[in-house]
Amino acid sequence: MTTSADRPRRALVTGASSGIGAATVRRLRADGWDVVATARRADRLAALADQTGADVVVADVTRDEDVDALVAHVRGTGGLDAVVNNAGGALGQDTVEDADLDGWRTMYELNVLGTLRVTKGVLPLLRERGQGDVLVVTSTAAHGAYPGGAGYTGAKHAERMLATTLRWELVGEPIRVIEIAPGAVATEEFSLVRFAGDAERAAQVYEGYQPLLAQDVADTIAWSLSRPSHVNVDLLVVRPRAQANNTTIARTGV
Repeated sequence: MTTSADRPRRALVTGASSGIGAATVRRLRADGWDVVATARRADRLAALADQTGADVVVADVTRDEDVDALVAHVRGTGGLDAVVNNAGGALGQDTVEDADLDGWRTMYELNVLGTLRVTKGVLPLLRERGQGDVLVVTSTAAHGAYPGGAGYTGAKHAERMLATTLRWELVGEPIRVIEIAPGAVATEEFSLVRFAGDAERAAQVYEGYQPLLAQDVADTIAWSLSRPSHVNVDLLVVRPRAQANNTTIARTGV
């Protein structure tokens, strides 16, 4: 008979089609985890499955019916030990005065309510295991403001409060709530999506210094999940060495 000690731990990773999510799937698989990877783009998930052997489910975390189907799949295929709430993103850099309400609404729906939907759905699965981890990838935007960033920082502050409050509400249960807050991370899509496909403007975000890479954040996620079960990493902020805060970056030649 297979016992819990015999089987690998199993994680659900959202936003897994690119960037930090895909890097986290690769890292956890390399560490021996079973992984369910989810995102909206079926072609990218299929490629990731071929590369890593991860189980993949196409789902949009902003849709109730998609999340319900995702949770049902996870339950029916082996349960869950950890969820990595990574799906999120930024849109634009408009001022408060010129705010794009649709963009702000989309950011809140994805970063906050998407994390809420998934977390609500999987908490019963974690309890069935007897212990588990809820890991939320926020941002240093969740811990400070900057001009033109109120839509994104507001959403990430709300996501941070979701994680913090959940930790307080679950105290006494064997479920850890972990927040990872990355600074500037050069991924293939984050800034490109933020600036509506303007590759030149996206590249300028990372000019003159070495930003973090997706695998750097995946390393911190894997390390946090690997701590002994009595150890909770409440908050881990990880930035490039050149970045002191959200608006102070040492750029060479500038």
